[in-house]
Amino acid sequence: MAGMDRRELADFLRRSRERLKPSDVGLTDGGRRRTPGLRREEVAMLAAMSADYYMRLEQARGPQPSTQVLAPLARALRLSEDERDHLYLLAGHRPPAGRQAGDRIRPGLLFLLDRLVDTPAQILTDIGDLLEQNNLAEALFGGVCPTRQEDRNIVWRWFTDPAHREEYPPEDRDHWSRVHAADLRAAAARRGDDPVVSDLVRRLRQVSAEFDELWRRHEVGVRRTGRLRLKHPSVGLIDLECEQLLSPAEDQHLMLYTAQPGSRNFEQLRLLRVLGGERFVSAAGPDQPGGSVAAVHGQAVAWLGGTG
Repeated sequence: MAGMDRRELADFLRRSRERLKPSDVGLTDGGRRRTPGLRREEVAMLAAMSADYYMRLEQARGPQPSTQVLAPLARALRLSEDERDHLYLLAGHRPPAGRQAGDRIRPGLLFLLDRLVDTPAQILTDIGDLLEQNNLAEALFGGVCPTRQEDRNIVWRWFTDPAHREEYPPEDRDHWSRVHAADLRAAAARRGDDPVVSDLVRRLRQVSAEFDELWRRHEVGVRRTGRLRLKHPSVGLIDLECEQLLSPAEDQHLMLYTAQPGSRNFEQLRLLRVLGGERFVSAAGPDQPGGSVAAVHGQAVAWLGGTG
């Protein structure tokens, strides 16, 4: 985080103060005013700070204000969220996290997910709860990553369900253990005293000695991009690029898994799209055309010219 910019902070405070009328903040006009907007003393009163301290901030000669000072100051000046964040940045602090979406998927992320038919995509929370995935992601990951609330957390599944790791090459598993633990550590710090995160970490440390050891290392690393290799039962080993798009509050992630067009991995994704996770097979029935897993797989391989 860059240091405090005293001159820009002073100018922003003065301009924000001058834009407000006394009536905007519930004060009486008090007669004729020499300058537009609120007086410095009025802003200081509304922000519960000394008038001298606020005056020094506007004169670009005050000490760096703490976040405990900035929060009431932003409210006193009736700043929008964007203006509040700007205030924090000018004062040399990270802005507070935006309003979290929780388990309710943000409309923009859901809009994108519905239109990603050629790319496996998932929507997860920052602590690893899988909220939704498209058909191609379901075909790629199968039942190992369900969206049922009781077992949808991918960090929990990784450290407690051996079957979850069988989809990954053995040489990649230590790496993913560290990634999951470090990413959860970063999310826990962002969320602060969140009982949901605390309970998840507590349960993981109780049931998994591996997670407990990684948690003690205090490694931190937000997962944004990377590579993912999976051993899929229908298409074999597939190697994909991972890209993560964040919601404004960073509490929901849209994960994309892509392959270079024309590559073997790209053709494997095309095959998976045809197979559709083989979910439609049971709907057709074994006695109907295309009603066996082997038949569907064979037709798809032939259609792709032998890929698989």
